[in-house]
Parts: sequence; C-alpha cells; structure tokens
Amino acid sequence: MTGIIGWPVSHSLSPAIHNAAFDALGMDWVYVPLPVPPGSVPSALTGLPALGLAGANVTMPHKTEIADLLAPALSEEAERLHAVNTLQIRGDTVVGHNTDAPGFDRFLRRDAGLDPRGVTALIYGAGGAARACALALAQGGASRITVALRDTARAGALLSALEGLSASVEVIAFEKAEGWRGELVIDATPIGTDGVGVPPEPAYEPGMIVVDLKYHPRLTPLQANARAAGAVTFGGLGLLLHQAALSFEIWSGRPAPLEVMSAAAVAAIGDPSR
Repeated sequence: MTGIIGWPVSHSLSPAIHNAAFDALGMDWVYVPLPVPPGSVPSALTGLPALGLAGANVTMPHKTEIADLLAPALSEEAERLHAVNTLQIRGDTVVGHNTDAPGFDRFLRRDAGLDPRGVTALIYGAGGAARACALALAQGGASRITVALRDTARAGALLSALEGLSASVEVIAFEKAEGWRGELVIDATPIGTDGVGVPPEPAYEPGMIVVDLKYHPRLTPLQANARAAGAVTFGGLGLLLHQAALSFEIWSGRPAPLEVMSAAAVAAIGDPSR
C-alpha cells in the first residue's frame, strides 16, 4: 500500500495517477489519501512501517516538518530543499526524498528536449516549486539563473538550496524581468490562474522554452503570448508526472508506465467534480 500524507488531501491527483499505474502493471497495490492534521505528523510517521506501507507522498503543509523529523535520513535533494515529498519505507526506517528537482530535470530532457548544461534561465517566484526547478537547473549545469521576485528578500531559501553549486544566480525585482533574454522561462507563481494576469514578460524568441507550472487553465496568458511569438510552451503536467514516476520507481523498483499515468492525470484534471 502507498498513499499521500497532507491536510487536506481530497484535491490530490496522485491517487488517480498511481492507481492507474498499479493497475496497468498488474500490481496488487493501492494508493490512498492519508489525511494527517497539523500536530499529528510525528505519530503518523511512526505508524507508517506498522501499516505495511511501501511508501507515501507528502503534500502541504507537512513537507518541511517531515524533513525536520527525518534528518539526516534524507536524499540530497530533500536536504537541499528542506522539503520531503516522497517517503520510502525500508523495514522500520523511513527515508525522505524530494522528487521535484529530479522530476523537473527529467521533464526538461525527455519532454522539452533541453539539456540544462550552459542554459540561461529566468524563474518567477521562490516558493517550493521554484526552488526545485532552480536546483534541477543548477545540478544540471545551467550557467545563469535569474530569479524574479516581488520581494527580493524572500530569496534566502532558494539561494541556500543552491549553495556550493556552480550556477550563477541573480535575484531581481519582478518588474526587471521585462525584456529578459535567454533560453528558458519558468513561471512558478499563481499569476494567470484567473486566465488574465501575466508577470512582467521576457523578450520572447522562436525556440525559447516557456514552462508555466500551473495546469489550470490549460493555456495561461503567459503561454499564449509566448506561443504567439514562436516560443515553445509547456504547462505543469510534465513536472507532475515525472516527479510521480520517480516516486513510483522508488517504491516499486520498476519503471513507471508514464503514458498510463499521463492519461489518468489528464482525465482527473478534466473532471469537473475536482
């Protein structure tokens, strides 16, 4: 059995994605929501091995607390990001992983066809998703990462995650992103969820890759503007799927059936009851 720990968890797409994968491979596994209210995380972690789980995902608001509780039994990415999104249970031991950074790396290489070595990138935001993307780029050999923020003082956790890596990192005020030139743009903010808003936009060029990590709406204003200028655009589904596939592989030791997981995610995203 596997599942997802969070509060709340009813909105999560993960059960649909992982249960479809288990069914496709004929595995007698199930993935269930595991709602854990604030204050109950330590006891929940203690009980996971006794329940016979192979592992679990972790979502808000517990990622940081679980990283604190499991240190030093953390992967490099979980330690750098100070956040756990995947638990692996080995006997009585629980190990914390973060598959967001390696998941974004897989997405870039396999879906976007971009090797991050030497890339110049612009990232809007410095929250958990932005930090994971920045870490993936820095670990992959990106040459320069520009981070655009409304409040530049909020860059501390992102800069700490990249400490010791060779990428050059520049933090700029949000409005200074207008006219930016480079190869990769990542929007890790909520802007555009309303179907209208856009951040200060870069100088779009043919061949530039623009990734908006939201998956509602299907085509954000940022993506529409970039596409009209000849850039190649992606939504957030790729990161969602590749981080889920890595969790699946950590638990099962088997390659994830990515096409099946993708179809399940698309169906779940389109379900009006969610």
